[in-house]
Amino acid sequence: MAAPHEAYESQPEYTRETAVTARGLRLDGPWGPVFGPVDLDIGAGGVTVIEGSAGSGRTSLLLALSGRLKPSSGSLNVFGRTRPRDIFDICSIAGFEDIDELAQSVTVRDLVTEQIRWDAPWYKLIGRAGDEQLAAVCGPVFGDHPLPRLGQYVSDLGELEATLLRIAVANTKKTAVLVIDDLEQIRRDYERAYLVERLADLGRYQTVICSTVNPLPEGSPVDVLTLRDDVTYPDQEGAR
Repeated sequence: MAAPHEAYESQPEYTRETAVTARGLRLDGPWGPVFGPVDLDIGAGGVTVIEGSAGSGRTSLLLALSGRLKPSSGSLNVFGRTRPRDIFDICSIAGFEDIDELAQSVTVRDLVTEQIRWDAPWYKLIGRAGDEQLAAVCGPVFGDHPLPRLGQYVSDLGELEATLLRIAVANTKKTAVLVIDDLEQIRRDYERAYLVERLADLGRYQTVICSTVNPLPEGSPVDVLTLRDDVTYPDQEGAR
């Protein structure tokens, strides 16, 4: 298996200046507008947080930016790709309710094994994951935080550990863009701050886009776009 950051460093498209450009992006649902029209520019690399109140369409906007939802109108360009199917291929997502939730009754070993098998060629026989595979999948996301035990059930993990595991399993292919919904899933401030630290580290090799309702503490290593009145625009630039 590749070293934790080897796959990241081998992908030259991360050096482009702009990752995401949207103009007039809009999504309409059966009962009216969901979001938009939205204009935004997201630079390559680092962490960009889309901040907006509940019901502002943050989750649907993230799904559109990652190629999971087709906008009703407007244009979207993600690293030169404009078709939702093509954008889908270079974006990973995590933290979305009813989309990538982890089954509570499975073990960490089962999750890691399943993901490695899913990523492997169909003809390759993959055994059950051990400590080496756990470190390769989870190490880049967990950082200095202790890794979960292979035999541990998801139901026994804390909020931070479960979220980090969710991101790690979603991000095994080290795609150009990593999209994460709702940082408020972690309720303790110090744990959420650690998650943002870890995302900032991933942002050295990927473009990370996530969402929040409440502003992050001043000095957080992120850029912020605020979703207000159906319009997204630059609000604050943080350090990277």
